Amino acid sequence: MSTTGRPADPEHSPAAAAESPLPPGGEQAWIEVIQKMDEVYNDLLQYEVALEEKNAALEASHQFIESVLASMSDILIVCDRQGGIEEVNASLLHFLGKSAGQLEKTPVFDLFADADEQARARAVFARAGSDGVHDCEFFLRAGDGSTVPVSMNCTPRLSQTGKLMGMVVTGRPVGELRRAYSALRQAHDDLKRTQSQLLHAEKMVSLGRLVAGVAHELNNPISFVLGNVLSLKRYAGRLETYLGAVHSSDAAADPALQAMRQDLRIDRILADMPQLIDGMIEGAERTRDIVDALKRFSAVDKATPERVSLNEVVDRAVRWVVQSASSKLAVAVELPPDLQCSGSSGQLQQVVMNLVQNACDAVAGNPQACLAVRGSVEDGMAVLRFADNGPGIAEEHLGRLFEPFFTTKPVGQGTGLGLSISYGIVERHGGKLSAGNLADGGAEFVLALPVESP
Repeated sequence: MSTTGRPADPEHSPAAAAESPLPPGGEQAWIEVIQKMDEVYNDLLQYEVALEEKNAALEASHQFIESVLASMSDILIVCDRQGGIEEVNASLLHFLGKSAGQLEKTPVFDLFADADEQARARAVFARAGSDGVHDCEFFLRAGDGSTVPVSMNCTPRLSQTGKLMGMVVTGRPVGELRRAYSALRQAHDDLKRTQSQLLHAEKMVSLGRLVAGVAHELNNPISFVLGNVLSLKRYAGRLETYLGAVHSSDAAADPALQAMRQDLRIDRILADMPQLIDGMIEGAERTRDIVDALKRFSAVDKATPERVSLNEVVDRAVRWVVQSASSKLAVAVELPPDLQCSGSSGQLQQVVMNLVQNACDAVAGNPQACLAVRGSVEDGMAVLRFADNGPGIAEEHLGRLFEPFFTTKPVGQGTGLGLSISYGIVERHGGKLSAGNLADGGAEFVLALPVESP
């Protein structure tokens, strides 16, 4: 009788166990079955561990791909065979200002700017199944409504059996590339400008040395000629006095002497000699002044600014440019007396010559060509105005006149450096150089420099 009060189970009683039949083979068969079950269980455990490892690797790979897609600056679109969007990256979502749910299953061609771009994209992407698309520029509609040029690539997406599953589209806004190219172009232009300025400076140094040498060599014979002409003038005065005394004496009544005086035209020679000598003196003095101006123009800039007479600078510039000009130019100069500034005489001479030369080029071919140079003192600045009666300056060129290498002259007739270098010289002198058009036609350049008190 059971201690729990429950009747004994006849199926689990020792007698029943003793009476149950064993499988064929007895206990050995049971042992083999149990061993097979253990082997199967161990295989299941190994399979489960391997499956978990593969799942972990798959998850890590999935996270890696997602991080790569999220960090891509280029846009990425994965489409099915009909062009429906299946997957996009964060760059496209930021570009469009939409969520992934809004783009899912929508046609990729709806992203393009207008119907013409959509039709062109359909025609181009139709070749993606065989050839693909490489670096083809399209216009997409950005999130702010603007149209942005995008360089796009499209490649087919195939299954393991080679069946076409869709396409993968990548793109990069061309604006970034254009900005990079613009920065590169600007750096290249700056390098070219610096190289040109260095070359120009070297040429000016060489030219200055040449001019200084020539001026020095000319100065000696000109001084010799001028000194001899002045001596000749004194001697001519003495000879005239002597001849006057001779012809006033009794010997003047000699017919032979009178005939010789008429044959040799002594009276005409005595009348012309002062004018001839004065002309020689004037020419020698002008040559001396030109040589002196060339020496100052070619002199190396001094560290300490010197007092510069703008009256002399303008006078030399006008005389040199007009005399070498191919066409006639009437120049009217109205300057206050003793207009001075502080700086380099040679550099300011270069600036004024550039302004006069530009005016001469602007009015070339005009039979009434004229240039007015007027000076004044305004607010402590010596102001020079160069006004011509040419066609004026085009509005689109006004903002670029002082840019290096900018010129409106035909190829081979201008370097585009004259006004740029002049602008830099004036700035270093603490002044300003500007340009504009006159109300009644023509252009006007205004040069303002700090006044030097006499």
